[in-house]
Amino acid sequence: MLKSYKELIVWQKAITLVEQVYKLTISFPKDEQYGLVSQMRRAAVSIPSNIAEGSRRKGLPEYLHFLRVSEGSASELETQIIIARRLYSNLNYTETENLLLEVQKMLNVLISKLELKLRERT
Repeated sequence: MLKSYKELIVWQKAITLVEQVYKLTISFPKDEQYGLVSQMRRAAVSIPSNIAEGSRRKGLPEYLHFLRVSEGSASELETQIIIARRLYSNLNYTETENLLLEVQKMLNVLISKLELKLRERT
């Protein structure tokens, strides 16, 4: 049994994803600072934040809700990366995209397992 959300590999990888998004967006033009840069950073930070918040909630349904919010933020970030790639194609998005995909898969598996656990209880 995990003692803290910090032990979750998906949370750890999501933190690394935040770092990568910040490093990537540093290279964006200055006029994007309050546009795409802000949106991408907010979406990235939301992923591990919701994993953490959900894990501290009192019950599996609430935890699942926050994991789904995290999953939604990951989809937002995915869309924003697609937009950024079209606008600023000179940057290397591969590492960030690969880690995002890994986090999305891990979230999907965690949600599926917890949904199964919830169904078994009822």
